[in-house]
Amino acid sequence: MRADAWVAGVTGFALAIVAGAATLGFVIARKLTAPPSGRDYNLKIQDIVQHEDHTAVVLDRTSATAAPGIYNLWLEDGGWVRLGPVVAQDAGTVTRLVESAEPEDALRLGRRASWSGIYYRDPADAGLHAEDVIVETPVGPAPAWLIRPTSNATNAWAVHIHGLSSPRAGTLRGVQVAADVGLTSLVVTYRNDREGPTAGSGRSTLGATETDDVRAAVRFAIARGAERIVLFGWSMGGAIALQVAADLEFEGIINRLILDSPVLDWYATIEANCARAGLPPHVGRLTRPWLQWSALVRVVGLESALALDSYDWITRAKELSVPTLILHGTDDTSSPTAAARRLAQLRPDIVELETFRADHALGWNTDPTRWGRLTGAWLAGPLRES
Repeated sequence: MRADAWVAGVTGFALAIVAGAATLGFVIARKLTAPPSGRDYNLKIQDIVQHEDHTAVVLDRTSATAAPGIYNLWLEDGGWVRLGPVVAQDAGTVTRLVESAEPEDALRLGRRASWSGIYYRDPADAGLHAEDVIVETPVGPAPAWLIRPTSNATNAWAVHIHGLSSPRAGTLRGVQVAADVGLTSLVVTYRNDREGPTAGSGRSTLGATETDDVRAAVRFAIARGAERIVLFGWSMGGAIALQVAADLEFEGIINRLILDSPVLDWYATIEANCARAGLPPHVGRLTRPWLQWSALVRVVGLESALALDSYDWITRAKELSVPTLILHGTDDTSSPTAAARRLAQLRPDIVELETFRADHALGWNTDPTRWGRLTGAWLAGPLRES
């Protein structure tokens, strides 16, 4: 082969690699910021059996369906089935008790379903009375649930912030605890989460702009008498909570954080989710130009570059000023537990970490009694002293 032909061949191969890497980074960035989509109904009810005096359902065995705890099956053609513990399993299937079903005839052989840790569909389902209110955000009205405690009311509020592609109903697991210790809860929505206002292309900015909507919710609470506020963030909602708590505007008002499976470092989180999807973790780095370079972010569908460095709370650990309880699953394949452990090591004076044998945002499902005891204790003492 002539030297110039060899050089041309190598150059062409290198350009193909670069083009392929750029394309993969673009695809991942688009997927990461995509508007919430419908559920994936990838399970089928394989059988319905009796276990002692209880109805039980047989499902394909996966790491999710075999996990300990309580969960929900959301059915493709409507309805849901609340599931209890595992009572039998083999190499291919798992059998779990049925706690309840709505409607009562929802449980039928062959129905397709989606697995979920979102245990309550709405406040009434969680035994809570909610008032529908509107928070005026910079991009329009955002619906929220205002839930007052039935007794022992204090001047403290909890603002509950859901995660990426998750509905606000997922936070009701924490609202119950807040109500029990006398806190008024505001369960918020934010832009482009399917419930809040639509802005721009409808894509997520990974908390960069959504944080402005949560700031508006905190102001809403203050205007209605909140003197102390706990921010309760799930997953990306945890990243948002940390940003809001760092605002000087709310110094002395926000005095506690409870974060479940929080995003503490977007770079590590993106790499973990690549691994979860079966890709080498390092390919997550290919997304950085598409999310952070002004010339490329508009191609992805975003209006401006995302300052992901500001969401790295390992680097920013010294800036933490609000006592923080982190609840994290040791089997979390989405938001690395290592980041939470590192933050707790860096700031033992202000950060308490409690772990569960659970995947992402499923600590409550795995052990609701312990989860409730930990969060209740964190809320009750310091807040009542204020």
